[in-house]
Amino acid sequence: MEAQTLVALSAVLALEPVTGEAPARLCLSRDEAAELAAWIAEDLHALLPQVKDTRLALAGALFDPVELLRPGFPVWGMLEELARRVPRGSIDHVVAFGSHDGHMPAQTLEPSPAFADGPMRLLPISLLVPEALVAELSEQMEVQLVGRGEASAQTADWLMRTLGIRLEHVRYLSRNDLLALTCVQYEHVNLAPLWTVLETALLTPQREESSMSARGLALQYSQGVVCVQSPSAWLAMQKGDAGKLRHDFAGAVFELRQYAALLDAHQLPLQLQAGAEQGVEADAGYLLETFAKVDPAYDPPTLFAHEAPGLGVVAITLAQRGDGGIARVLAHGYPLQPQALGTLLAILTDRYAIAPAWQALGQILLDEHGRLAAPATALH
Repeated sequence: MEAQTLVALSAVLALEPVTGEAPARLCLSRDEAAELAAWIAEDLHALLPQVKDTRLALAGALFDPVELLRPGFPVWGMLEELARRVPRGSIDHVVAFGSHDGHMPAQTLEPSPAFADGPMRLLPISLLVPEALVAELSEQMEVQLVGRGEASAQTADWLMRTLGIRLEHVRYLSRNDLLALTCVQYEHVNLAPLWTVLETALLTPQREESSMSARGLALQYSQGVVCVQSPSAWLAMQKGDAGKLRHDFAGAVFELRQYAALLDAHQLPLQLQAGAEQGVEADAGYLLETFAKVDPAYDPPTLFAHEAPGLGVVAITLAQRGDGGIARVLAHGYPLQPQALGTLLAILTDRYAIAPAWQALGQILLDEHGRLAAPATALH
């Protein structure tokens, strides 16, 4: 088989623990991974007889879907690479990779504890298939796994005993099945626009894709990056009284925080769309847009914090005050993660050589045109 061209087909063994239960560890030992791989091979042979002519590789690690569904599918890619390195003559048709001294054989195969509480855990499987069998086996995987992919009682029992948890379901899914399942889950929580750009990044990364969030924020995927419309630019296009605009703006920032957290989990960078005379940057959980340089004719720059109930600080505005009740806005920053607020403030105070302090507005402050603003007079 080794002399033939081998093509990798990706799948998972999906575990759904009983609500409230979670595995005490995220990795299996080498011996445990090998034992589980033997059970998996037996299950798959019964569902897909062509598996006997492939090399089955298992990563003995429990991942969240967001860790597998990342551009380039790096976990499956590493599993495939390790499987190809093993000399054909030294193994059977099954190879498994588990932990040794607390570590998996590659960092890419180490699940993150940050996602350990998810409702589904996935063990990655890669089938190295002779080129002549790829079309047939790929088609059968899509038919058989979704229809008859429940793992055997022996495999499920082994997993429950080894991991010390009860499992509601244990079933095999192709990578396409996992993509479809994730799509449905995102649609169910009103995140279909996010899935539109994410799916493009995963399956056709060379393409561009546009979408619009439920609240109307424009999204654009291109060259491995998702660009989102600036919340202040979005706000400038909205209609209504001040109370409605404040409420809508808070909702848009909340939605943007959801998108940012999920894109970060999927390791897809998020940036701001730049305007004609606007500088933008993104890093460490914040977005920052800059409109103007400091004007020495105005007072020194001051930081103001826009706040909303339940969300805390939703935006930071850097502005200068001048004579005649004029507030000149220099920049707006958006902390998308709680820990990013300190980082954003540190960057602004260092960049503009100002005191590391900000004035809390207690609300989202708008000007007479309904745009994000700063007070023209000093707050007391």
